[in-house]
Amino acid sequence: MRTSAHLWNPAPGRHRPGSRPGSRRGAAWKVAAALVAMPLLPVAPLGASPVHADTAADGERLADLRENIDLLLRHSSLEGAVSGVVVTDPDTGEVLYSRDGGERLLPASNMKLFTAAAALEVLGDDHTFSTEVVAEADPGHRRSVENLYLVGGGDPTLSEGDLDQLAADVAGAGIRVVRGGVYADDTWFDSERLVDDWWPEDEPYAYSAQISALTVAHGGRHDTGVTEVVVSPGSVGGPPEVDLGAAEGYAELDNQALTGAPGSGNTLAVDRVLGTNTVTVSGAIPAGGAPVTAVRTVHEPAGLAGHLFERALERHGVEVAGGVEFGDAPGGRSGARVLADHESPELGEILVPFMKFSNNGHAEMLVKSIGREVADEGSWDAGLAGVEKALTGLGVDTSALVLNDGSGLSRGNLVTADTVVDLLTRSRDASWHGTWRASLPVAGESDPLVGGTLRYRMGGTAAEGVVSAKTGTMTGVSALSGYVPGPDDGELVFSIVNNGHSGPAPRGVQDAITVRLAEYVGHGASAGARTRSARVEGGGELECSWELAC
Repeated sequence: MRTSAHLWNPAPGRHRPGSRPGSRRGAAWKVAAALVAMPLLPVAPLGASPVHADTAADGERLADLRENIDLLLRHSSLEGAVSGVVVTDPDTGEVLYSRDGGERLLPASNMKLFTAAAALEVLGDDHTFSTEVVAEADPGHRRSVENLYLVGGGDPTLSEGDLDQLAADVAGAGIRVVRGGVYADDTWFDSERLVDDWWPEDEPYAYSAQISALTVAHGGRHDTGVTEVVVSPGSVGGPPEVDLGAAEGYAELDNQALTGAPGSGNTLAVDRVLGTNTVTVSGAIPAGGAPVTAVRTVHEPAGLAGHLFERALERHGVEVAGGVEFGDAPGGRSGARVLADHESPELGEILVPFMKFSNNGHAEMLVKSIGREVADEGSWDAGLAGVEKALTGLGVDTSALVLNDGSGLSRGNLVTADTVVDLLTRSRDASWHGTWRASLPVAGESDPLVGGTLRYRMGGTAAEGVVSAKTGTMTGVSALSGYVPGPDDGELVFSIVNNGHSGPAPRGVQDAITVRLAEYVGHGASAGARTRSARVEGGGELECSWELAC
């Protein structure tokens, strides 16, 4: 079900011209680098603590926990905000804490929990995505074809290297000449590229890339539909040098920038004119300074895939007489020759970069793949209906859930903390739970493919290496939901969804609550834990991975 329902409509977080979001990484993301010290919080002794309360002492510990969370939720960073917070013991069903758990709120990237679970349920963790090179049946020619069709199947990890291997396979099949052109076929999905309420101002940035069944993934995080633009200083007073990366020859450059004097300010901005593939570079970069790298989206990602494939064919000795166009493979793939094909990694493996780095493009491609699987229609309408049906099949109560996209970038999505906890709990019985859970970011783990968006959070606390949870952040919206396993057995399930705060995201409040939960179930605190202050810091207005800050 898609809807434009909103609680409010603050402007979404977005990069500002000339900003360098990567400069905020490091200690600034850690709870230890506090902006504000909360009043002292009592921390109960951490012996062999049961997760649920069976004795008077356990009841006192639980009362302390609830008092601590109440205190944290009164922090100034949440002034004027609504916070849905729920903590449960999934083994007993006991609710350890609940505040506004039934309030419908915007989830930001916590929506990806629902998308990933539905994708595993519908497609299976061993599902792969195919990309094919197809030619018309042409029995009179052995070394040439009239046209080649690069047919996308919704692979969110298709790389430039994969396209090169497809071109090598075409050459290996004996083809030397394409008498016509290369056609990019992305009709496995529909032609709707962006969700209806995504902000146009965000479109040049990787977190708001166009969605296509044929798109190229960039870098280790597999950002789809983008190119890496590198701007290097030239001579003083002259234009800088600009490399458009993979889009060189596909995109056009409008270089309005200048090279400033050594040591001068960097005011460089890299943008893309909406509806076009014109990349504009403006501002100034100091002479002798380091190059500036910006990842920017392209218009019609399938065209870029076709462009890169044509270049790869030429490298492998296959001459292409025509250019790159958009078009359907003959006969809907039936009756045509498949000259080469590529299979993606399994979905279980793809889930790691998707969830660890909160990849919006992956989420939307999975939604449309679900639609293709359940209704033979690669659309958001069909896919979101399939997501909801899959969640219902898992036993999740979806009555309070409103789905408008799969990533959480839309402000038409609505969830409750109760529903998130329900999903986290029900998934524990699914055959794919281990795969799903392993894809979640892990608190304080420095390896980006483990820590993901939590790699700089909760380090040096009882939560480090213990808590696995999904983050979510955009202007006025922040969330953290996941699992806190005990040191021996048992665990807690929690969801924190904050809406309506002004200023930075209240990540420090979320972290302090989560650390407190880790201590509650018995994870190691320092000897001075009883007198330690809970410290709270703010965060940015976007997922740190979207700002390349984690």
